[in-house]
Amino acid sequence: MNRSPRGRVVACVSGAVLAIAVTGAAAQAQGRHAVLDLWNSGKPAFGVFVPNENPQRFERGQPPPKGIYTKDGGAKLAANPMLDFVFLNLEGSYDIEAVKAIAAGLRSGSGPRKSLLVRIPTIERDGVELTRARVKEVLAAGADGVTLPHIRSVDEAKTAIGFFQEAKANVWSPANPNGTIIAMLMVEDPGAVAVAGQIADLKGFSVLACGIGSLTQALGGDRAAGEAGTQKVLAESKRAKLPNMLTASPQDVQQRVKEGFLGLLGQGPAADAMITAGRQAAGR
Repeated sequence: MNRSPRGRVVACVSGAVLAIAVTGAAAQAQGRHAVLDLWNSGKPAFGVFVPNENPQRFERGQPPPKGIYTKDGGAKLAANPMLDFVFLNLEGSYDIEAVKAIAAGLRSGSGPRKSLLVRIPTIERDGVELTRARVKEVLAAGADGVTLPHIRSVDEAKTAIGFFQEAKANVWSPANPNGTIIAMLMVEDPGAVAVAGQIADLKGFSVLACGIGSLTQALGGDRAAGEAGTQKVLAESKRAKLPNMLTASPQDVQQRVKEGFLGLLGQGPAADAMITAGRQAAGR
């Protein structure tokens, strides 16, 4: 994520992004986690998508196999000293047991606790009431943050922020730098990117990310236009003095750190190489 702020995060993440919150009691139990202190200090954080442990291969033309996530898998992530946070993507197939398993695994390790961010299905697909219930459920299950993808407008962003308020989440933001929950909203459509500045000015949430992969797809595969949208969100976050998040590879992570992103997200076998190069670029 880009910016050195002490609170909210405006981010651009490939494909989708994220919103984070925790119920009052759950937040108090969880306390501080790795990402918050890094961002409050203006330092970049590095993480990975939680690996799907399902051995079934994806077949073209077929629905993707159901994700399998276990406590042992979470424990392996907890033991990786390279990681500051992990991102559990449940946008396509919501599974509260996966959240519980990964949260338990992460808490079984020693040392600084990795932050757990969970992306859930969109408000557009599953509706306001179900999404509201899921935000509460995910936070109660031990997540440090919830990501709401494909936020389509300023009004929908306000609705999403309201989920965290209703959950009595102690949301981390510029106005509450001691908060313990990250509320993350993703903009991934041209119309939403166009009003990113208005969304960035809202209060009560932590991260606004640009889903560069989904945005590029919405723009007919125009990568230059997708990058331009990402940079627009980055500019708005800098204006608002907020951090930014983006997916990164070993080839571009040094550039992204230089541009000012404070959250870099990797995936698959190349993730460790990305994080190694990113940490070197960031002086960590």
